[in-house]
Amino acid sequence: QVPLVESGGGLVQAGGSLRLSCKATRMITSTFNSSPMGWYRQTPGKERELIARTDRGGATDYADSVKGRFIISRENTRKTVHLQMNSLKADDTAVYYCFIRDYWGQGTQVTVSS
Repeated sequence: QVPLVESGGGLVQAGGSLRLSCKATRMITSTFNSSPMGWYRQTPGKERELIARTDRGGATDYADSVKGRFIISRENTRKTVHLQMNSLKADDTAVYYCFIRDYWGQGTQVTVSS
């Protein structure tokens, strides 16, 4: 098992920004570097939604709902994947989960007040 430690969630006003981070504390660096990774989010009563991902080559893909506002990046030397969230809206309120390969973070709550 490879634990992924998420951080950066919290409460923010609409229009504000947050940066989520997800660190693979025990993953071998070479494995991290070759892994696809990304972020999902989930709200009560809804399915988990893939919102951003990046592949081993650094290509990125975003859900239409966050395109132009969120940026995913990977920091290979720190075995960390980030999600920069800008221009946040109330609809972005959710629990955010990172994944690296088939490992998952514990989830972090993001609440956007309108």
